[in-house]
Amino acid sequence: MGAVAAHREPEVMPLQRAWRGLRWYVRELTGEGRWDEYVARCAAEGRRPMSRRDWERHRADQREHAPQSRCC
Repeated sequence: MGAVAAHREPEVMPLQRAWRGLRWYVRELTGEGRWDEYVARCAAEGRRPMSRRDWERHRADQREHAPQSRCC
């Protein structure tokens, strides 16, 4: 069985790499990565992060009030 698993591993690795790349792309596109960065930054600074809901509201307010973030 070890030979079978070793034989399949090279085929699985490109699929795993593709899945990780797609997952990363979607997380960056949706802003999920920014949330993780915010939580990690708060932990490093010893602060308690705001709730996800409050954080999303804060981001929306920033986008709404920052004229450079709009296209028109």
